[in-house]
Amino acid sequence: MIDFYYWPTPNGWKISIMLEECGLDYTLIPVDINAGDQFEPAFLAISPNNRMPAIVDHDPIAGYGDAPLPIFESGAIIRYLAEKCGQFMPKEPRLRKEIDEWLFWQVGNLGPMGGQMSHFVNYAPGEHPYSYKRYTGEYHRCLGVLERRLQGRDYLVGEQYSIADIINWPWVLIAKAMGQPLEEFPAVSAWRARVKARPAVQRGVDLGKDMRGGQPKSEAARQRLFNQTADTARGK
Repeated sequence: MIDFYYWPTPNGWKISIMLEECGLDYTLIPVDINAGDQFEPAFLAISPNNRMPAIVDHDPIAGYGDAPLPIFESGAIIRYLAEKCGQFMPKEPRLRKEIDEWLFWQVGNLGPMGGQMSHFVNYAPGEHPYSYKRYTGEYHRCLGVLERRLQGRDYLVGEQYSIADIINWPWVLIAKAMGQPLEEFPAVSAWRARVKARPAVQRGVDLGKDMRGGQPKSEAARQRLFNQTADTARGK
């Protein structure tokens, strides 16, 4: 059984989709980021970066020992789950190399740029014109990278759906909601629709849908969420 620490955001969806695709049993443990659950000491012990998603696998893969295995960071989690279920990760070394490239590209480019754009769209609209322009431009650039890659392809790596698609797709799903139309990115738009049609993807995105949205639940929670320092990381 896997404990799944989750909130319904694009980063959370990466792992909810993967768990559903793999058919793995899991226990959902909500981490209400608007209430500050991610700063609680018990969660900090699992996720040192105060971010969800995270998992604890109570039946680790052979070689990882018998003790419950905590994993934080979506890229590390998704790669571990691919190993655990034996799916969505090709065996051919060159394709595995490409998978890693698109996994690291997502966690270093599309995800952070989309996350910063989302912050200025949802939490500080109109307050910081330069920051908004900067991150919308970078998100737009990332869509261009995907558009070029997906020309003549159904999926990001090889001919099969893989963790490269699973980890990148949630940050494209929300493009329109963030005010970025996809008409100028026809290959990305077609890929978005192709992945969205998968039943496991739909289940993953629907997980906890009643918890979506909202703002920090108090001014103290807002200050804690948006004014983190090294003391936050130290659990103070």
